[in-house]
Amino acid sequence: MKLKFSKYQGAGNDFVMVDQRTTKYIKKGDVDTIKRICDRRFGIGADGLILLENAKDFDFEMVYFNSDGNESTMCGNGGRCIVAFAQAVGCISGSETKFLAIDGPHQAQLLSDDVVNLQMSDVKNIQTLDKDIFTLDTGSPHFVKFVDQMPSDIKAAGEEIRYSPTFKESGINVNFVKKNYDTLDICTYERGVENETLACGTGVTAAALTAYFGAPKGHYEVQLVAKGGLLSVSFLKVSDQDFTDIWLKGNATFVFSGEIEI
Repeated sequence: MKLKFSKYQGAGNDFVMVDQRTTKYIKKGDVDTIKRICDRRFGIGADGLILLENAKDFDFEMVYFNSDGNESTMCGNGGRCIVAFAQAVGCISGSETKFLAIDGPHQAQLLSDDVVNLQMSDVKNIQTLDKDIFTLDTGSPHFVKFVDQMPSDIKAAGEEIRYSPTFKESGINVNFVKKNYDTLDICTYERGVENETLACGTGVTAAALTAYFGAPKGHYEVQLVAKGGLLSVSFLKVSDQDFTDIWLKGNATFVFSGEIEI
């Protein structure tokens, strides 16, 4: 069977998009098929695969799979990219949309120059493991470590934490963050991809929030530099354990489209 697809990237985080509003090509449990599609040697190549499906009372539903073939938790860059894809295939016509993802409803705004601003889920619980180490859920679980210098091998450093006894069973995404004068540098190891990715939307969100742990209440906007590009996160800090009105902004760029035999 021929599968029509489009590929998008957000700050180097790349995804295969499939429109399933009328025809179901892929279903949950098609692990081997999804792995092959995402394989960079034998398939299209991507960090993940995203299905665009119908959802009652929403413009669409986003169903996200990591490149290991398994359905996963929320993907921020994938969420921004599927908004751009939804507009391209005529699923949405205006500059604003509301869609459903695994962690609940999301709103998004399509801005100029392929930029999408995505509202993320509120964050209510941040665990402090050390003064510079945090865990939190921003739609996906994240480990954030602030460092003076980035590890020389992000994959090896990330694996050590992700496969440690504490996190091995359920897995966790691992972020190394370096504070600069007015930006944050970030490198992320993603579970499900089991490697470093060029950017991670829920990861930069986790880094932005924890960077302001202990800061006064108020509205903030943070610029983050990932290996794949620049992203920004704005939010309202109510307390160290309560963040709301969280928005992730960055590029969501069409790469190419085609067909693949599945």
